[in-house]
Parts: sequence; structure tokens; C-alpha cells
Amino acid sequence: MANLNLWDDLKRWKSECEFVELSHEFSPETPHWSGFPAMSYEKIFDYEVGFRVHKVTAVVASQYGTHVDAPGPFVPGTRMLNELRADELVLPLVVIDVSAKVAEDCDYGVSVADIEDFEAKYGRIPDGCFVAARTDWSKREDMDNFDENGQKHYPGWGMDALKFLVEERNVAAIGHETSDTDVAVRSAAGGYVCEYYILEQDRYQIELLKNLDKVPPTGSVIVCGFPRGVDLTGFHARCYAICPKG
Repeated sequence: MANLNLWDDLKRWKSECEFVELSHEFSPETPHWSGFPAMSYEKIFDYEVGFRVHKVTAVVASQYGTHVDAPGPFVPGTRMLNELRADELVLPLVVIDVSAKVAEDCDYGVSVADIEDFEAKYGRIPDGCFVAARTDWSKREDMDNFDENGQKHYPGWGMDALKFLVEERNVAAIGHETSDTDVAVRSAAGGYVCEYYILEQDRYQIELLKNLDKVPPTGSVIVCGFPRGVDLTGFHARCYAICPKG
């Protein structure tokens, strides 16, 4: 067996790679799904007693801010957070950029054509990777983008794209910058069919990512961290990308 020294590898990575934060900070101002209340907290101990501790005082949904969805929210018998393996949380990262199309159409959904265009330029998406949709939506202050009738307008995935990624490319997970998998106007009309589909396939997803514009299309690694919540379908997540410099 080869004499591996991961300390040397880590030293090289820190010297030769960039570590890009992909998560929003956790605070009352954190972007989150509009159906959940904003979190709040209060100090219950401070430095004069020797240490500082906060108590979260609002009831906050587990899927708050940048968060993971395990396969379990919709389908009984599928895996919860504590059942995801550690090796599933470190994956090759592919970033498909549809930000220009979203700038023209905020109701845009990632399509198979987008994936085919990506592969024509960068090569085949590898088996077992994490595919993120870059829309630059995380740069907006108003991420819900309600119209005058109270309808949200934001981008998402198309069902054809998700089926292609699962059935033709065997991806391990997906991610996006919005609070939902589905295009908002499509979910309003037909439900969260894309989110249901991807999780039903025993894949997990990360929602409300940021800084995907700082990550190259291929060649990076994503690292995701979150609690091993027993019987929990999701939780706030800390994710980052390890990217080649230059």
C-alpha cells in the first residue's frame, strides 16, 4: 500500500488552491424561504462570567439559509441527514453557468441543452459529482422577486435537466442559489416536482449557495458540512469549494 501523507497534500492545496466560501452567514438577515420566519437570538452568558453563549429564541426551520436537503422530506423510507455517508460530502464540483439567460428571463429553468453546451466546451460531466447551477441570483437583495400579484419569480432546474443528470450522468448531488429547486412560477402551477424528483432518487441537494461565480466550471471540489441530525430532513450547511488558482 502506498505511503500516503495527506498532510503534505493539504499543505500543497493551501498553497496552490483557493478556498471559496459557498454559504451565507447564519443570522436574522440570512436569505431563506419566505415561508419560514427569520431567526433571532439573545446572549445568555457573556465574557464577564467567563464565556459567551447565545440562545436561538425564534423557532427556525431546519432548512434555513444555506442548507442541505437529505432525500427524506417527501418520500417515507428514504435517507435522513444522519444516514448520509461522510464520503458523500466531498465531491468533484461542476458549475453550469446560466446567469446570462437568467438575466434575460428570471423564470428560466436549466435545460438539457445547457448541459450539452457545457459538455461540448468542458467535457463530459463525471460520474458521482456535485452539479451546481450558477444563476447569480444570490447577488440580489430581493431573492423572492414578488410581482404585483404576489407571485414569486426566480430561476431553477428543468425536469429534463435533472433526469439527464441522474439517469445519464449519475450525479451524486445538486445545488443552486435560490431557495427552491423548481422555477418559482412552475412550482406555483404544478408543485415542487423537480425537488421531489431529485430527492426521490436518493440524492441530496444544497440550496441558497453563493459565490458560484468565483468557482471554475470544472476541476474544483466541494466540501459540505452539517449536523448528523437523527430523523432530520435538512439543516443549515457550511459549504466551500477548493479551486485551482488562476
